[in-house]
Amino acid sequence: MAPHSPTTSNNGGVSERTSTLSQPQFLFINGKYIPSSDNETFPVRNPITGSVLYNCASASKADYETAIENAHSAYQTWSQTGPSARRRIFLKAADIMESYIIGDAPEFMSQEVSATMHWVKINVFATAGLFRETASLATQIRGEIVPADRPGTTIWVERQPVGVVFAISPWNAPINLTARAIAVPLLCGNTVVLKPSEFSPKSQDLAIRALTAAGLPPGCVNVLPTSAERTPEVTELAVKHPKVLRINFTGSDRVGRIIAGWAATCLKQCVLELGGKAPVIVFEDASIDDAVEAVVFGALAFSGQVCMSTERVILHKSISREFKEKLLKKVETIKTGNHLEDPAVSISGLFTSAHAKRVMSLVKSAVDGGAKLLAGDLQVTGPRGTIIRPHILEHVSTNMNIAHVETFGPVMLLSEFETDDEAVASANDSDFSLCGSVFSKDTMRALDISKRLRLGACHINGPSLYVESTLPQGGTGGGSGYGRFGGMAGVEAFTEKKIITVVKPGLKLTL
Repeated sequence: MAPHSPTTSNNGGVSERTSTLSQPQFLFINGKYIPSSDNETFPVRNPITGSVLYNCASASKADYETAIENAHSAYQTWSQTGPSARRRIFLKAADIMESYIIGDAPEFMSQEVSATMHWVKINVFATAGLFRETASLATQIRGEIVPADRPGTTIWVERQPVGVVFAISPWNAPINLTARAIAVPLLCGNTVVLKPSEFSPKSQDLAIRALTAAGLPPGCVNVLPTSAERTPEVTELAVKHPKVLRINFTGSDRVGRIIAGWAATCLKQCVLELGGKAPVIVFEDASIDDAVEAVVFGALAFSGQVCMSTERVILHKSISREFKEKLLKKVETIKTGNHLEDPAVSISGLFTSAHAKRVMSLVKSAVDGGAKLLAGDLQVTGPRGTIIRPHILEHVSTNMNIAHVETFGPVMLLSEFETDDEAVASANDSDFSLCGSVFSKDTMRALDISKRLRLGACHINGPSLYVESTLPQGGTGGGSGYGRFGGMAGVEAFTEKKIITVVKPGLKLTL
């Protein structure tokens, strides 16, 4: 039998996923690929051409109930699995994931989210690295012994898995962020019900396929793609379900606020990694060439559709002119176009035509309000209007929408400062708090500035778009959310501390 060809089970489900793009995508519940309970589907389209790639099963509320029950049942066994067995699964999954770079990953990501080959490689190899790093945590989930004042008493604090985790992962880094949503929760002994994005179910399924092929038992992860129309009702059900005890969501701050509100009604903990509007401060003593390289990469990788993308560039007045000249020259070399026609392009289409219109509306509104356009043509091109060239603006005032909302596109806003205090105030003038960068040859000065910035991550002399799987990724509140993914921070997020005391016989208690 060919790898990943479908195998029918006795209940009519499919135990392995076909690798053909045109084949339907099913739900994955208790180790089987099955249709939705009411056979509802929705079309997944190529964002560049608008053509239907395949039809995807749309999970109902009943399907979510079934998946949660199966995850709860699987938890009883998986939570008792030893660390070495879990580690072996993740190490094997990493090797399997790397094999997808010459298999399904390029086709799926190219067709579903307009990914260039560079972005595909980042997703595949970062995910393999994430699986290996997760495997290394298997024996690091440790408790502590606490001295007791009471005679004859021993106290220890254990870290125990929580139970069923509900995860929602986005389309923009579909393989990597899906793996991040499920890997550490699973490693800690939890089970997961995952809602992938309706834009990229097949790409996101690759992370599940790798873990399943590596031996993850049935029911440990259940995947329920859902149409946009059904998403609100099934998400609310899952968030409020009594057997779901943790939630993690990566996506927009608008949706994150809704999920946080639902979770608050039942006092459930969340990890929410939401939007960003990353500032980059460039001081007068910075290496201009290095700063330009980092800003271009940070702002334009995957067409700026990353929560860590550089959106605000804050320049010391003395170097502003030189920086802008070099930035514009560099941006002119960035090839923009339809990656389906020209694989050499660096910037292809955005994920929907509606989103491209939104981005361009923000830019045009700023220009109409007095902002100066340094680069860009104010055009949306491509077969369905999804391709936007890099746009660079200056003289953006604080009363413009683009100054405060996340554009999530190939857009940079330039401003100037004269004092350190002005730079810090400008960088902190945002509801977002995810990440940013500082450029200066004076490392101690840069360190001092980094401590004053309200950011979950600050990179000195490097791009804002940077994270490794060991790092506690997340914002410090506001539009970037709260809670942290990654490394031991992920272990802390997806385990509970339990106090256990043991008392010697004969303890005398008095009232």
